[in-house]
Amino acid sequence: MALTRPLSKLLPKRPLLSTPSRRPYLTSSTPSHSWLRIHPEVSSAVTSNTPLVALESTIYTHGALGNDLNLEQIVRDHGAIPAVCGIYAGQATVGLTPEEITTMCDQGAKKVSRRDLAYLIGQGICGNKIHGGTTIAGTMILARQAGIRVFGTGGLGGVHQGGENTMDISADLTELGRTRVAVVSSGVKGFLDIPKTLEVLETQGVLVATFADGKDQKEVDFPAFWARESGVKSPAVVWDEKEAAAILLAQEKYDIETGMLFVNPLPKEFEIPRSEMEEVIRIAVQEAEEKAPGNENTPFVLRRIRELTDGRSVIANKALVRDNVARAAKIAVEFSKLVDGNPVTVGMASASNATVTQQPTSSKAETKPRVEKPKADHTVDILVAGSVALDLNCDYAGGGKTVSPALNTSNPASISQSVGGVGHNIAIAAHKVSEENSVRLCSMVGDDIAGSTILSSLSAAGLDTSYIRVLGHEYPSARTAQYVAVNDAHKSLVLAMADMAIISTHSFPNYWNSAVNASKPKWMVVDANWAEHDIQTWIQAGHKHNAKIAFEPVSAAKAARLFPKLKNHHKKPELGLFPRPSVHLSTPNQYELLAMYEAANENGYLDTHNWFPIIDAFGIMRGAREQFVDIAGAAATDAGIPVQSVNLLPYIPTIITKLGSSGVLLTTLLEKGDPRIRDPEHARWVVSRTLSDHPSVGGVYMRMFPAAERVKEEDIVSVNGIGDTFTGVLIAGLARGGEVEELIDIAQRAAVFTLKSSKGVSDEVAGLRSELRRIVAKQ
Repeated sequence: MALTRPLSKLLPKRPLLSTPSRRPYLTSSTPSHSWLRIHPEVSSAVTSNTPLVALESTIYTHGALGNDLNLEQIVRDHGAIPAVCGIYAGQATVGLTPEEITTMCDQGAKKVSRRDLAYLIGQGICGNKIHGGTTIAGTMILARQAGIRVFGTGGLGGVHQGGENTMDISADLTELGRTRVAVVSSGVKGFLDIPKTLEVLETQGVLVATFADGKDQKEVDFPAFWARESGVKSPAVVWDEKEAAAILLAQEKYDIETGMLFVNPLPKEFEIPRSEMEEVIRIAVQEAEEKAPGNENTPFVLRRIRELTDGRSVIANKALVRDNVARAAKIAVEFSKLVDGNPVTVGMASASNATVTQQPTSSKAETKPRVEKPKADHTVDILVAGSVALDLNCDYAGGGKTVSPALNTSNPASISQSVGGVGHNIAIAAHKVSEENSVRLCSMVGDDIAGSTILSSLSAAGLDTSYIRVLGHEYPSARTAQYVAVNDAHKSLVLAMADMAIISTHSFPNYWNSAVNASKPKWMVVDANWAEHDIQTWIQAGHKHNAKIAFEPVSAAKAARLFPKLKNHHKKPELGLFPRPSVHLSTPNQYELLAMYEAANENGYLDTHNWFPIIDAFGIMRGAREQFVDIAGAAATDAGIPVQSVNLLPYIPTIITKLGSSGVLLTTLLEKGDPRIRDPEHARWVVSRTLSDHPSVGGVYMRMFPAAERVKEEDIVSVNGIGDTFTGVLIAGLARGGEVEELIDIAQRAAVFTLKSSKGVSDEVAGLRSELRRIVAKQ
């Protein structure tokens, strides 16, 4: 069976156009400005999945409901954190303090919708510190940017009576059509055109669902703000906060970038009957048409309604705002539980109960996991997303001529315990070799003795543990990961058992996205112990926040997870390709490289239209085998390592294949203009130079680095962690601005230290700090 594709398959049958990279909008010449100021309490809540509710600031700066609404306390009373949004002194702010809100009211604030945000913030950059109270539309934008999913408010803007002629349509409706925030309101102001408003929302693709409050589905009206019924049936019905949270989660999973409107009828005791309100509204609207055109129309109508109802409309308005905010907090709490993996039972009136479950399942639906909250706004150089485990090394100690343990019986052994796991080892290696780098490990442990041991060990090593999640017994398979290695008398592996279910079973994508957002790492390492979809989640999160991403394959079986099966060959892969790759570097051994290549080939990644023009631009011809043999050697070439690497370069532009005692093979995609292409010192290793007009590809660079040291068998203590040490030291150097070619030797020497150590990462790695500084400084 052939291990690789024929080299001729590297060449596409026809060239395809490629899209040039976009020029960034912000450059080093852009004025320094904090584009979004987030209160530390809000930022911490986002990163730790604590329930959050956004609140608008116009209700304070332009409202007529007084200053006794107490909305923030209502949110807190229902288990969530409030986040008032607005523009304070020319700066977009999420989490305005009471003092700041008071200042905005005292000094005057503009009313800010979508169109006004850039104007006020731009004025702030220029020194004109204007305050702005955000409307529903403005608040939705700021909430979305801060990562808040639920927003509680009073009444939505809508289509005015006669709007088909005047085109008087609120920006709130179009904002709901393009900004993914769930808005909880009591519908639109009762004097607006409800049927036309619902038509616009339908056109915008916005879910509109009214809380049933015990009614049968057929009886649920879209409310008329001050009245619970409008005579217009609600497009959809939601039964309780748990169901609303489940709908919200489904929208997240399908990445639907529109808002949702959950409509909450005001409490019955504050309702003004529909028949009475219709007459009041008729009079107020008629007078407004005569006396208050344009922007003064809505304030005039509201003022006349207050007068005609003897103030009862204001009392009802206050009641519904408070009730909406309370309901928003309840939805936020239920959504947080779902994101954390707790199941939810949705109660439906006049129907059998339905169960909506987000894995992992649990018999304790209401039990929230214990989570050590991550530090907010603490950026790092390196974020490692991977496994941490308790390792047990069992070395056979039988003596005599027998070197291997006997099966089906007890054997004498020397057993040592250490903290390991691929992610842990990489993080520790990066941490040990560079005091300048800040390193954070993101992983999970169980609420057990092994988990406590790991946390204590990490803290003692000086590694940040704020992103190590502790999963309680309410989660199935929440055992701390463990790895047991049985070695013979020569320390060679005989058998290993690994329990990594906690990593591969549990998924918290929203938390991980928030972790990357809060950390903003220069480099991010993702190991393959995660499930396929979680690997993609981590990579996409890093790509979104402009981190360089390294993929550590872990094993041949797990390496293939980087290239999951495409549903069809016409579907665009989630992995980005050069010049905007999702993964920038990988450090496989030859078996992991083969597994990655075969998965990419079998699952359609090497047949996509975006892959072909990059491969075509390489200009590699059939005679390349001689170059491959000259650089990598005949054995590596016959094993297909150079060809496999070249095929994967569009997805992973730098592949460093670890070949044990034979050394390390570096294969890199050179960008157009890379100085190595024309440098005589590098000419031997430039295996191709692009002859096409591809805007980004310059060629392919392949270089073999000999082993740093040949280690005698008697000096080998443990093979565990040597590849992880190599990767950790390499990434530490890259995070400081080093070049791959200059770092491979020091990374190999660090791996040799670990090969001679009983630990997952040798303490001697720290002795390479000054040399790493010298290498980086030279470059």
